[in-house]
Amino acid sequence: MKRRINKVAVIGSGIMGSGIACHFANIGVEVLLLDIVPRELSDKEKAKGLTLEDQVVRNRMVNDALTASIKSKPAPLYNVDFAKRITTGNLTDDIAKVKDVDWIIEVVVERLDIKQQVFENLEKHRTLGTLITSNTSGIPIKFMSEGRSEDFQKHFCGTHFFNPPRYLKLFEIIPGPKTDTVVLDFLNEYGEKFLGKTTVIAKDTPAFIGNRIGIFGIQAMFHLVKDMGLTVEEVDKLTGPVIGRPKSATFRTVDVVGLDTLVHVANGIYNNVPNDEEHSLFKLPDYVNHLMDKQWLGGKSGQGFYKKSKDKDGRTEILGLDLDTMEYRPGKKAKFATLELTKSVDNVADRFPILIKGKDKAGEFYRRNFAAMFAYVTKRIPEITDELYKIDDAMKAGFGWQHGPFEIWDAIGLDKGLQLIEDAGKTADTWVSEMKAAGVDSFYTVKDGATFYYDIPQKKHVKVPGQDAFIILDNVRKTTEVFSNSGVSVQDLGDGILNVEFRSKMNSIGGDVLAGINKAIDLAEEKYDGLVISNQGTNFSVGANIGMIFMMAAEQEYDELNAAIKYFQDTVMRLRYSSIPTIVAPHGMTLGGGCELTLHADRVVAAAESYIGLVEFGVGVIPGGGGSKEMALRASDLFQKGDVELNVLQEHFLTIGMAKVSTSAHEAYGLDILKPGKDIIVVNTARQVATAKAVARQMADMGYTKPVARHDVKVLGKQALGMFLVGTDAMNASKYISEHDQKIANKLAYVMAGGDLSEPQLVSEQYLLDLEREAFLSLTGERKTLERLQHMIQKGKPLRN
Repeated sequence: MKRRINKVAVIGSGIMGSGIACHFANIGVEVLLLDIVPRELSDKEKAKGLTLEDQVVRNRMVNDALTASIKSKPAPLYNVDFAKRITTGNLTDDIAKVKDVDWIIEVVVERLDIKQQVFENLEKHRTLGTLITSNTSGIPIKFMSEGRSEDFQKHFCGTHFFNPPRYLKLFEIIPGPKTDTVVLDFLNEYGEKFLGKTTVIAKDTPAFIGNRIGIFGIQAMFHLVKDMGLTVEEVDKLTGPVIGRPKSATFRTVDVVGLDTLVHVANGIYNNVPNDEEHSLFKLPDYVNHLMDKQWLGGKSGQGFYKKSKDKDGRTEILGLDLDTMEYRPGKKAKFATLELTKSVDNVADRFPILIKGKDKAGEFYRRNFAAMFAYVTKRIPEITDELYKIDDAMKAGFGWQHGPFEIWDAIGLDKGLQLIEDAGKTADTWVSEMKAAGVDSFYTVKDGATFYYDIPQKKHVKVPGQDAFIILDNVRKTTEVFSNSGVSVQDLGDGILNVEFRSKMNSIGGDVLAGINKAIDLAEEKYDGLVISNQGTNFSVGANIGMIFMMAAEQEYDELNAAIKYFQDTVMRLRYSSIPTIVAPHGMTLGGGCELTLHADRVVAAAESYIGLVEFGVGVIPGGGGSKEMALRASDLFQKGDVELNVLQEHFLTIGMAKVSTSAHEAYGLDILKPGKDIIVVNTARQVATAKAVARQMADMGYTKPVARHDVKVLGKQALGMFLVGTDAMNASKYISEHDQKIANKLAYVMAGGDLSEPQLVSEQYLLDLEREAFLSLTGERKTLERLQHMIQKGKPLRN
């Protein structure tokens, strides 16, 4: 019988437990969240005259924990309404309810004795065949299921989520001694397909894969920083976005996660891997022990490696910890000549060969850091995993690295990596030299659009499993490209579907991108069956190039600017009214012009983690690429459903006027940016391009017909315009908005009302587009707008709206 997960029980409602419960609720699963009964009353409960027998008291711990989780930032839920999918209870009164669930996930305190007690109690109520797993970060799985029944052990294993579960993609599956392989296969597929994770089956070794390598990297850094006399700011500069790591880099990340959490895992590794050749590196340096003694744990305690403070003028400043004096001092700017050499190199992988050649401290840091990591990961095979790609997957999904250790090594070159290891006085495992002797000079290669990794036992490259559901644009671009310019690459995805991939800086939308989209539509209409607009950058698009807008406006080249805006409008209208189905696949930041493209596709296949919005108000204009028109049109479509017309229009007006950005694709439904029942949300971004292609193919197969141009958009004229103008005047009078903000809002009001028509009437989309373009152009002539544009450019803000 095919196993399905309709309901899960999460045992333990702490930060991890509540986070896991929320993520299952995100994907539509019913959740039972249980925790212990309090042993004593709180002061508030005593004041209310409650007793330990009252239900509100008995469920206090679980309810307080879940409430705190839902309110936390970043939000654990795609939409706060999804909390209704979670039912709370306690382990005394409600444990029998686990008989009705499909999967039990234990997330209690990291103590083996307590976990074993919980499992003993759960087995009394668990239905045979029910999955049961432990979310542990390091306790051996083999010890947890000792003494349990055969059926329990067959369906038991470790499932290690990384915190926060919604955002971090790593999902480690750790088999127990008797775990059925069918269970492992199911969890592997479920984690990837339904939970949106990068699933990695790990061995039952201390800290598994992600934390074993990740904590080694941090601990090595902790020792290296002192040895090289680097500051915390310098290390964070060197280990952040410049090498494809999160902005929080190293020390800021530790502050966010909590030093105590890192220390707990590091100590666990130190105590349990005595034969590790780098065993001494897992011993905490003195300054970390000092922080622990002081309880300077990071954000949770108000200070760690960094501390927020107020200067003499009352302004917030960030202090850095001096690792020599252990005192806080004003933050220091970190600057290295080596980093300057990479500023013009957009592709992170291309920076690594430059960084290791540096003549300054930065160059030395990278050489020593990479050498230690390269040597270490070679010797963890086959101890923690048999396949090298799993190490890279774990570091990318669990720690937010853009490239794993073996991928970085490939970027540097096999021989150069071996030289770094030798210069550092370390050695790589023998399988690397055997690989080189066999004439293999890379850990990965790409064949026929698929990634292959070097398999050590077979001594050859083998296809990384699980790729059939994915399309990796980096792998197919070279062989399937049918057109390119400086802004886009157009690829043949097969089965009659083309893809437009933005290749501009930060995927901003300029003339080259628009030309590429139009060319792709031409090609698709001539020779293909459908078109997808997707990419696999960090963000889908941060909007139109405001640098171009500023230059035209500053030079008062209004004819050229008018033509540029009309070209954008015409392009989005071509998306809507082409003779082939068009699919847009947004993910990450999808702002301004990126949102306008999304609004005009036939269908949208959005990543769950999509942050979509029309944010043009921030630079002093209204959406000029069809966004203002489209919000008026979508409001009009809702008029027909019997809603109060002015209220509906006002909501759509505020979506633009308040520059609302959804915090997930699900929230975009509520903003009427995505359409329920029409637009699709995928949890795993790795599947997004393939899903978008499948939707385009399906629409073509069902007999796609070019839509008929709209001439039935109902606008309310003076009735709506008067309401908006009164509202903006009141907001200005109360100092809620500036005079310039009022002017922008009034221009938007004029467009969305359809002008100052004496009565409601039906108009065409083109009528609204003309109003929109006229309003946009008039605002670019405003001094305040030019000042905002110039300020953003001077501050080095992304060139977008």
